[in-house]
Amino acid sequence: MRGMPESASNKRRTGGQVQRRVMQLILDERLRPGAPLPTETELMESLGVSRNSVREALKALQALDIVEIRHGYGTYVGQASLTPLVDGLTFRALTQLEDEAQALGEILQVREVLEEGLISRVAQSVTDQELAALEEVVARMEEEAHAGRPFPQLDRTFHETLYRSLGNELVPQLLAAFWHVFHRVAGVRGWDQDPSPHVTARRHRDILTALRARDVAQAQRAMADHFRGIEARAWQGTLGVK
Repeated sequence: MRGMPESASNKRRTGGQVQRRVMQLILDERLRPGAPLPTETELMESLGVSRNSVREALKALQALDIVEIRHGYGTYVGQASLTPLVDGLTFRALTQLEDEAQALGEILQVREVLEEGLISRVAQSVTDQELAALEEVVARMEEEAHAGRPFPQLDRTFHETLYRSLGNELVPQLLAAFWHVFHRVAGVRGWDQDPSPHVTARRHRDILTALRARDVAQAQRAMADHFRGIEARAWQGTLGVK
């Protein structure tokens, strides 16, 4: 009955079990992001749990961006973004105070493995139109470098443009997640300044040159060189070298 205390069996249900049942409901009903979920009362009755259990489960799922609670309006299916992953990895890196260089290195290593693998596919399928878009970004990098200005946003745009041709929506989201983590951690520690914008621009030019030649091996080498530069900069930052 509505409003009655949970039975002993219901009390044994963990918050994780209730969360999984709400997630399964979303999947079974094929609800899309932004779609309304049943009310708290309806979830209580369909799941056979207390209001408190429903609320705790929904709050936990909200933290994962699986649901969105709009106070005064109801609960909706969330975007299931990678924001929780970014926050978790950032916190993990910032709490590794005994070896911050390794924490940053681990983040870069994962991103490097992803990008070196992905660029081999890009080199085989990139179109002239996509090369032209990359050329425009690199040319702007070179202009900024000539003026002695760093260009972190252009750097990000280059990598986003690079993998757009793959048609995989998860790729830019995942790479953006690692991008955010690295720059949030480096920014907190003051290690995110690029002392050699012209070198960074040249490395991106090398990647583009390899892509124009459809040279898979050279594209991978150029990408590896790019990451060696980022790693060296981060390592210098941890040592206080400017």
